[in-house]
Amino acid sequence: MNRNQAEIDALSALRAPAMKPLVIRGRTLLPIVQGGIGVGISAHRLAGSVAREGAVGTIASIDLRHHHLDLLAFCKADPTRETLERANLVALEREIRAARKLSQGRGMIAVNVMKAVRAHADYVRVACEQGADAIVMGAGLPLDLPDLTHGHDIALIPILADSRGVALVLKKWMKKGRLPDAIVIEHPAHAGGHLGVTDFADMGHARFEFERVLTELDAVFATLGIARADVPVIVAGGINSHEAVRAALAAGADGVQVGTSFAVTEEGDAHPEFKRVLTEAQPDDIVEFVSVTGLPARAVKTPWLMRYLKNEDRIRTKIGARQQPCPQALECLSVCGLRDGIEKFGHFCIDTRLAAALRGEVGNGLFFRGRETLPFGAAIRSVRELIDLLLTGVARPAAV
Repeated sequence: MNRNQAEIDALSALRAPAMKPLVIRGRTLLPIVQGGIGVGISAHRLAGSVAREGAVGTIASIDLRHHHLDLLAFCKADPTRETLERANLVALEREIRAARKLSQGRGMIAVNVMKAVRAHADYVRVACEQGADAIVMGAGLPLDLPDLTHGHDIALIPILADSRGVALVLKKWMKKGRLPDAIVIEHPAHAGGHLGVTDFADMGHARFEFERVLTELDAVFATLGIARADVPVIVAGGINSHEAVRAALAAGADGVQVGTSFAVTEEGDAHPEFKRVLTEAQPDDIVEFVSVTGLPARAVKTPWLMRYLKNEDRIRTKIGARQQPCPQALECLSVCGLRDGIEKFGHFCIDTRLAAALRGEVGNGLFFRGRETLPFGAAIRSVRELIDLLLTGVARPAAV
């Protein structure tokens, strides 16, 4: 056992003596996964800091150029799709290297790749080439992920919502001679950002309840001849307290994924105003709407979002099924309601709005957020303090 692993094991025993560690591809980890949050919200500083604590830190791969002034200048000088795509791949390379350095060899550095992104195969390639420890893929069924990573020693972790999706992925991957190294089960009624359903009415369906999914997965695994211990299951959505962590693990989960709470930590890569908006949001300040991806999404009612929702019907009537050039020339999504003229989808440039949120532009940004209260309320605390609270239930006194 190397020194880093010994430190992680000692840290696990100190923080959560009654909790089993999360084991992914032979690595012993704290049972905490930091969710990937784009655009640029979870970059190298957040992911590297989480991994350094012995957990899984996640870089959201899409459009990381906003953290690199030279790449922004490069894109401004030549705003073609090819230039923008190249800049984002270079940015991802830099962020993975910086996160690995910051992690000091502890934990795992994962890269979140949205299946719905047109360049998802390129992001996967860069993650493999730059030594990321894992790829986490959602926003669509990642049926081709084993093919995209063939020949690379990297953990593969799909994000799914129910046992039916898991069964489909397992059957497809087993034909390719591969099992997921873990699976994230995300509850659409509680998560932030894009939600794993196509219909609002479906969000609260009983098939998404963690206890039910975990029970059904036991049967799915048995039918396919897979040992449950071979594929750890991580639950995501609404995990905001020590009690929620314990309940998830007691129900049979191997770990939990946490998004919004990590986004507002001191090490979170977004502007302080982004964190303020998320921490101060009350339940009535959070709304669901249809994104340009066609999926329901959840975010804070900021001025831009409220203007958009107020005029959504008029915008749809005006635009209809008319296709138009991508306003950013990036064409980031495989299918986009604005670019492709899909009337029932959202009609706005999601890259522009998420980048504005990253910069803390409250009046113009789209601020994704989960529904639950945050562990520290409106306070901004460190990654270490958040992990300690989730695992032990004990909050350190705030620094004065």
